[in-house]
Amino acid sequence: MLLAEFQRLPPVARATIGDGLSAALDDVAARAAASHGFLRYGWFAAALAAYGGRARTLLVEEDGVPTCALPFVGVGPGWARLAAVPGSYWPFRSFPLAAGASEATLRAALATLAGAVNGLRIGPVYDGDAAAAPLIAAARASGWAVLDRFVADSWLLDMAALQTEGWPRGSTLRKNRFHEKHLASHGVTDWRFVSGADWPAAFDALAQIEAVSWIAARTDGSDAKFTTTGHGAFWRAASADPVIAGMLRAALLTIDGTPAAFSFDIDAGDLKYAIANSYDPAYAKHSPGKLLYYRNLVEALGRGVTRVDWGAGDSGYKQVIGADKGPAIRDWLLLRPRLPALVGRLARGAWRRSGQGG
Repeated sequence: MLLAEFQRLPPVARATIGDGLSAALDDVAARAAASHGFLRYGWFAAALAAYGGRARTLLVEEDGVPTCALPFVGVGPGWARLAAVPGSYWPFRSFPLAAGASEATLRAALATLAGAVNGLRIGPVYDGDAAAAPLIAAARASGWAVLDRFVADSWLLDMAALQTEGWPRGSTLRKNRFHEKHLASHGVTDWRFVSGADWPAAFDALAQIEAVSWIAARTDGSDAKFTTTGHGAFWRAASADPVIAGMLRAALLTIDGTPAAFSFDIDAGDLKYAIANSYDPAYAKHSPGKLLYYRNLVEALGRGVTRVDWGAGDSGYKQVIGADKGPAIRDWLLLRPRLPALVGRLARGAWRRSGQGG
């Protein structure tokens, strides 16, 4: 018989749930969309160590090849049997799904999940998320109640498109050079980039800047990304995975050797997630944050990064740079068929009102 005469059978998907985090997370993340490549074992392990929780992992294989790895932790009272995808809030809380995973993977995942939990929270995630969106669509088709609540709008900077229009403009670069000249009057300025093996030691410099920034002066500091009283434990633990460390990048400005400003990102293929930036207010007159992130963006463009996901909030300066409103960020609650789905449909309005409005 000719090869063309053989009929290809549909893939056989098998789903299991195991205690703890599955080592297969790394396998699936490596075959997921580039935007989700950082969602590795080390990412979730760091979140559990920093924020608590005991995880189980839903693992799906198609013809023996891992296609979906979804960690989850219990939330709320035990009798409710509710769970959530763990992780860091930045840039989102999702899970790895192999590119090209079939409907069989999604159906098997939902069928097995329904036997373990009454409901699953996924988010915050972006509309169109490479893993969450297919699972949500399959859940709707399978009779699950799907509830969403708006969190915020995102902001995206398409550097490749703007570059064709002459971005960054010469006038902007001239102003930046003017400010850099006056900034140098405070001491010797050093502009550099850190990544890979620079972590976790480089987090100390970022934390030093946060400790004197507006976040320390105007808040209790618990939302700082890199201090010991903020989320520093998470980022230091995540960077122990060399693959993740290779995706973490920061632009750093020091003046006379003292950290003065930073811009911290995750690079995922041609997409940069802008996670945090801050500066020492002693130099605010010369706009060190603005000077640094322009340098950061131009350097990234030279490495093949063409888009910047700037997340939510602070839309003013993002729009000045050239960012446009991107996909909405939402929290999702999937409730399995029958009674949980019925309760969910009745509670849809309350869940939606618990968000940030739309």
